[in-house]
Formats: sequence, structure tokens, C-alpha cells
Amino acid sequence: MVKDFSLSAFSRLVAAGTPLLYITTDSESRTEALITRAALQRLKGVPVPQVWNCTAGFPGKNNDADPLSCLRWAIEQEGPGIFVFKDMHWFWDDNPYLQRVLKDFAAVRRPAGKTLVFLGAEPEIPPALREDFLILDHGLPDRLEIMAFLEAQRKKDPFLEQILAEEDALPRLTLAAQGLDLSDFDQALRRARVAKGAGLKEVVASLHLNKKQILRRSGIMEFVENEVQPEHVGGMENLKTWLEKREKAFGTTVLSAGHNLPKGVLIMGISGCGKSLFVKAIASRWNLPLVRLDMATVYEGTFGSPEGSLRRACKTAEALAPCVLWIDEIEAGISNQGFKSEGGPASRVLGYFLTWMQEKSQPVFVAATANAIELLPAEVLRKGRFDEIFYMALPSLVEREEIFRIHLEKRDFDPAAFDVTMLAHSAKGFSGAEIEQAVDNASFEALAKGRPMIKQDLMEAISRTVPLSVTMAEQIKKIEAWAFKRAVPASKTEKT
Repeated sequence: MVKDFSLSAFSRLVAAGTPLLYITTDSESRTEALITRAALQRLKGVPVPQVWNCTAGFPGKNNDADPLSCLRWAIEQEGPGIFVFKDMHWFWDDNPYLQRVLKDFAAVRRPAGKTLVFLGAEPEIPPALREDFLILDHGLPDRLEIMAFLEAQRKKDPFLEQILAEEDALPRLTLAAQGLDLSDFDQALRRARVAKGAGLKEVVASLHLNKKQILRRSGIMEFVENEVQPEHVGGMENLKTWLEKREKAFGTTVLSAGHNLPKGVLIMGISGCGKSLFVKAIASRWNLPLVRLDMATVYEGTFGSPEGSLRRACKTAEALAPCVLWIDEIEAGISNQGFKSEGGPASRVLGYFLTWMQEKSQPVFVAATANAIELLPAEVLRKGRFDEIFYMALPSLVEREEIFRIHLEKRDFDPAAFDVTMLAHSAKGFSGAEIEQAVDNASFEALAKGRPMIKQDLMEAISRTVPLSVTMAEQIKKIEAWAFKRAVPASKTEKT
């Protein structure tokens, strides 16, 4: 069981005489600073921690960086102490001498106060040593840590003091910095400082830029630029009513702050019917940042083991909280077929995801979309994982009219001039994406002829389109049969 690393938790473990600790961290300097703070402020009689790395060894130890000799030296030191090893995971897998020294150290009872701490991005512990280690996870700083950092830094930095003097600056900066390491915040602050006349707005923009770059470098998650507004979504009255009830009960401001935020929704349905669009509308409606997780990338192995990649993604989402975590095509990563064929990694990914969904303490609203929900394991679909499961069918006549109006108005056309009722009848069986494409094609054809678009252009574009409801009729019937009585229809209106 991996526990969260904190000042109090670490201090208790050292005081209790825990011999071996492994801390997963993406910021060695921040973790080292917290360990030093624990030794100086919380642990009486424990000197400043000694830190080893593979190039310099322990400071002052004759520049000998050999892992085995440095490990033995640390164990032989008298009295209490904390010894931090940064690079040991590069050496101990194929070294029986290192493993034996650590096993013997863990097995011998000694006075409380001496602890060996190992740092790494992943818990890469040799199988023979796993039972001897306690693993802690040092995630990204939460709101309280960011606020404490800002309050401490403002006394030393006149520029930051000037920024924090603006109205609502502290909560806005804290929210913008969530999901970043404190070093990233320093970098964003330096970048804003050199800009002439920079204020709170520029610092927040700089933090958002850092956040996008870091998530892009991670490869697993993506910070989604979201300009979709709720009025851009046609139909789906049941889904909109579900959102409105929560807004009436708690208020949009409360939801935006992360209080009483629902666990999430699973939206299934036919491709092109607006699942992704509605996820963006939820984030926009509640003023929450939107982060997209690609489950296919999790399994690629480019960024580590699948379960490790998912763990980092979930921890990052918690650090960004309150936020919307968008898992697009969830069945690509969590499915009955993958569970049966892949064995170990697939089962561990499923197990971690289910546990995290059930027990996550941070306000992360999980919005998952699926085209083939019948592939998902029953454990994912049971009540308690998601607040509700919605099914998006092909739009009805009324919804098609609304979708035509939305796309015509977005292109500065007057819907009244196009007889949207006739267009909706002609586009029977079209998805929302196919209607949008028909409007785009008609607009392009008219532009190519050097004249305004007319209704006939739209009718011709519709007639040239063969919708998915025709090319994939059998598959759509199968999806609809599965969703009947298993999911809540996203729309109230009858299909016509």
C-alpha cells in the first residue's frame, strides 16, 4: 500500500524507527527540503539529513561515490540520523551485495531514529527487498502548501507582494498554480517579472503556459483549451437537467470551488453525437479546468509501466483539483477483452482505477466517454464509480433543428432564412457531427462560387452525405439494444 508523503507522516515514521523508506517523487529538491524540515523542526536529536548521489557521494566523505561503501558508511554511523539516497535504483537490481546489506539492516532491531530514505520517480524496488520497504508518494503540492509557499515568499519578494496586493490574488494564484511544482511557479514568476507592467493577469497566464507545457511533455495528459459554451450543445435535455439539479442544490460557485462536486459521469453512444462536446460544456459551465487522459497512451509504455502512468495521471489530476478529468474512449484502456488477453498490466490498471474512483479525496470530476460500452467490465459500470451513465442516441427531429440553428449562427447566418425544419427532416439519421460537416461543406461550396450560401447548398450537401446510421446500422442497433434499461437517455424527445 502506497501512502502519501507529508511532513507529519514522515516524522512519525522516522520517530517510530522505520528503517527503510522509498519516496516516489518528481521533484527531488522539494522532497529533500521537506525531509530536512522534518529533521530540524519535528525530530529532536536528529541532525541535518545526509544526501548521497551517484556522482558526488556523501558530502565530505573523501569523494567516494561507490554505492556499497557509502551504504555501509551510513549504517555504521552512531546515533540517530536520516540518510537520503537519490540514485540507488540504478545500482541495486543486479547487485546482491547491496540487497543483502539492506535486508540485514532492516532485520536488526536498533534504537529509533536511523532511517535510510531512497528517492525515485517510480517505486523501482528489487523483489527481494519489497517486504522491507515502506513506500510513500510525494505528489504535487496541494492548495494549502501552495498558499503557505506564497505567504512565505511574499515577505522576500517585493514583486510577489505587489501581485498579492491585488483583489482576490491569493486564491487566483493558488488555483492557477495547482498541478505545478513550486519550482515551476518560481519559473513562471521570473518570466512575468521581466515583462514590463506585468500584474496578476500576466502571472496567471504564465502559470497556465507552464501547466500546458508540462502536461504536453508528460505525453499522457493534455490541458484542453476550452471555448465551448453550454448554448453550443443542442438537445440532451436529461443530461442538462442532471447538471441543473446539482447547480440548484449547491450553486455554480460552490461547484467551481470543488465543494460537493459529483464523482463523474460515463457518457456512451454513437460516434459523432456530441459526447466530447458535452464534456467540454460541463467544464465550461462549472468554470473548471479540463484535462484529457489518453488511455491508449497509458498502455504504450513510452512513459513507464501502464499502472505507473495511470497513477501519475490520477495524482496530477488531484493536484489540479478542482478539475474535470476527461477520459476519452475509456474502453480503449479498460475493457473485458484487454483484461482477459493482457493479464497482469490490464488487471493492475483496472484495479488501481476502480480503487481511485471509489476513494479519491480530491474534487476531480471524471467525465468518461465510450463508443462500445459493452466492452467495459461490470466493476466499472456499477453504482458508486460514476454518479450516472448516460446514452447519447442519434438526435431527434427537434434536436436536429436546434443543431442546425447552432451551426448556422456560429457562421453568422440567419437560421430563419434556411427553413431548418425542412433541413432537419432531410437529415434524418444524421449525427451532430454529420450535420456540422454538411453546413461546412455547403458554406465552402457557396464561397467557392463567390456567393452567399442558400438552402439549396445545404440540401445538396445533405444528399451527398451517407450517415453512420446507414453504413453501420447493425452496430448502432446493437449499441441501442445494450443501452435500453441499462443507461439513462441523454435526450427526452422521441426519435423522428
